[in-house]
Amino acid sequence: MKSGIGAMVKGAAVKLGIAAALCATAVVVTGLPARTPATAPVAKPVAKAAPAPAPRAATVTAAAAPSAPVEQGYVIKSALQLDQRLDYGDYAWNAEGVPAGPLLITVDLKAQLISVFRDGYEIGVAAILYGADDKPTPLGAFPILEKDADHVSNLYNAPMPHMLRLTNDGVAIHGSDVKWGFGTHGCIGVPPEFAALLFEQASVGDRVIITNGAVLKIGDAVPAA
Repeated sequence: MKSGIGAMVKGAAVKLGIAAALCATAVVVTGLPARTPATAPVAKPVAKAAPAPAPRAATVTAAAAPSAPVEQGYVIKSALQLDQRLDYGDYAWNAEGVPAGPLLITVDLKAQLISVFRDGYEIGVAAILYGADDKPTPLGAFPILEKDADHVSNLYNAPMPHMLRLTNDGVAIHGSDVKWGFGTHGCIGVPPEFAALLFEQASVGDRVIITNGAVLKIGDAVPAA
């Protein structure tokens, strides 16, 4: 169906991306090719944190870069440095010392990763599920339209914990059982603990950008609109 989980950080490049579509619970997708990790090492996430700010693993650090003028757009200032690849269900989260500021969420379908930036500093990254071939996740930029910690899909009668709605037709980010061989009906599924941490940080109106392999270097800027 799609390629394997890629490296989140590769040199100074940050893979940006985002996914959304007809939300639902995870559905088994058959005939998937083996998902091969990228050769650049990506780190094992912090031990699965509780929905409150989690203890920070010593292996998760931020590599800072010079900031660019605000008028350039949303500047990516740092990315989490991970020492192992992320497997399905894994995530890393470290907001320690990161200043308050606007939130940006990126989803890369090709790398199968979601990243969370606050004031340009990456504070979270996780492996994701996304839409199966018959119900693909759409690409583009989406504002968060609604937050619901205990949402249940009215299309599939399935729980969607810590739901962040992206479209009126059901595309959302929400907690899922992220396993190899699973897909969604178009939503972006993330580990439940990660979903809780993201839900706490995100606000209605925050931007989510979904791509299929777009790359942005640290110090570059995401367009303001």
